Amino acid sequence: MTNVRGDLQTIRFDAFELDTGAGELRKQGVRIRLQEQPLRILQMLLACPGQVVTRDELRNALWPTNSYVDFDQGLNRAINKLREALGDSAENPRFVETLAKRGYRFIGDLARARREIRSLLVLPLESLSQDSEQGYFAEGLAEILTTTLAKISALRVLSRTTAAYYKRAHKTLPEIARDLDVDGVVEGSVLRSEGRVRVSVQLLHAPTDTHMWAENYEREMRDILVLQGDVARAIAHEIQVRITPREEAQLSHTPVVDPEAFDACLRGRYFWDKRTPAAIAQAMQSFEQAIARDPGFSAAYAGLAECFSALSWWSYAPPEKGLARAKDLASRTVETDPTLAEAHAALAWAVQYYDYDFKTAEREFRRAIELDPNYSVACYRFGMTLAHLGRFEEAIAEATCAVRLDPLAYNLSGAVAWVYMFARQNDRLLSHARRSVELHPDVPLSHWALGYAHLETGDLESAIAEMRVATQLTDATLFRALLAETYAVAGRYEDARVIVQQLHEQASERYVTPYMFGRIYTGLDAKDDAFRWLTAAYQERAPWMVLLKRDPRLDRLRGDPRYEELVKRMNYPS
Repeated sequence: MTNVRGDLQTIRFDAFELDTGAGELRKQGVRIRLQEQPLRILQMLLACPGQVVTRDELRNALWPTNSYVDFDQGLNRAINKLREALGDSAENPRFVETLAKRGYRFIGDLARARREIRSLLVLPLESLSQDSEQGYFAEGLAEILTTTLAKISALRVLSRTTAAYYKRAHKTLPEIARDLDVDGVVEGSVLRSEGRVRVSVQLLHAPTDTHMWAENYEREMRDILVLQGDVARAIAHEIQVRITPREEAQLSHTPVVDPEAFDACLRGRYFWDKRTPAAIAQAMQSFEQAIARDPGFSAAYAGLAECFSALSWWSYAPPEKGLARAKDLASRTVETDPTLAEAHAALAWAVQYYDYDFKTAEREFRRAIELDPNYSVACYRFGMTLAHLGRFEEAIAEATCAVRLDPLAYNLSGAVAWVYMFARQNDRLLSHARRSVELHPDVPLSHWALGYAHLETGDLESAIAEMRVATQLTDATLFRALLAETYAVAGRYEDARVIVQQLHEQASERYVTPYMFGRIYTGLDAKDDAFRWLTAAYQERAPWMVLLKRDPRLDRLRGDPRYEELVKRMNYPS
């Protein structure tokens, strides 16, 4: 198979491609060093596949009559170099066959360029709208297409946060293929106008930067989910990947949606991804608008449940104002739309951190992953749950799976650090946290992970420095509490007490989780105070109480009857 782009001709076979314009041989996009004569022999063989290129033809082209080089020795050396580059052999040739005393011929199949697609990256779609504020719409459609394709279990589909990074990085497709171990890339554009949406999509084989398929779709806005299902099925057909009957049913389950509700839900997802208190508030407002417009829009309910959970998890709001609402919303969504993986994952998160119901959480996480094997959020959250239960091998496996699906997500990176922390694998934690800070230097969670790693490995000053950076990046009370705890563990009791006093003063206006007070007082070796606050955390259903049994920061309390009683009340599965 050949592909001509201007004056550049690329000839492909198996996993290789010969760029005759640049004079380069590549394997899966990676250049293979090959001297000029073996390269020119390959070019001559590929110019007439299946036909004999005689020794005389090779001599005349590469060893002219005035050359003093020993022809036989030079030809043999060049053929051996070519076979070495191709991984071929004279005894069992796949590509270059020797015809004794006559010459050579190419016996590979040019029509079988290896373009198998079993992993995909959907790059953010380009918005063709003149309205710069419509960027969220294009991003949202790319996320929905990613989610739709992820329903196909035979595919590994990377999540949108990683895709967004590579859209900005401006890397070549072969570079993306090498970085992410991905076969295919989907890219395109979207234009919304007068109640209709037009999407142009193309599929490329990433290792070889080969165009495979392209199509334009235009629908009314209310049929946007139908459009996404059509695109997903077309891609699956093109790459000949198997779709199970259940997956076909999921792809075909594309209800008509209210355009305004759909638009509001996309805005909600856009703000939700930012995770700041202000962005979460905007996301909640958008999801509520979607629900008001379409009371049956299950994706909006699941998104709103996620927002309420986040408020409590990051200690922006008390459990009854966050997780309780999340549990109610997720439960109703699972009942009305049991096929929505996001709803099951949201329910698992809420019942674990509000009801301390670990068995139901595990069941719901497994159901979410069954419905969408590529849902990285469910994978990493389930990994965190398993770590809380001391099932560290399983926890690391789930976290590793999530990383393969979304290697650049900052919240996932924090979750992996969480798993290593509870597994007490401090060397891996330190290595991972350093990488996380490199990728996400403006994210407080990254600096928390590195600070904790330094704390556990005894580098107290570095631990304090990283925790300080985290507090400079956010005014969340949680990270102020983590800094106070670090001071306490480092023996800087007065610095810790100053922050504790500030937190007590702020508690009348802003929520501060009592669990963190319990950890700080543990670090200050004030056990009575620690147990008083941990008991308060249990009584108000503070989400971080699920850490109690495995939390390394509470090691000083183990063996105390009060600690054992609290662990018993948490009802951890045996």
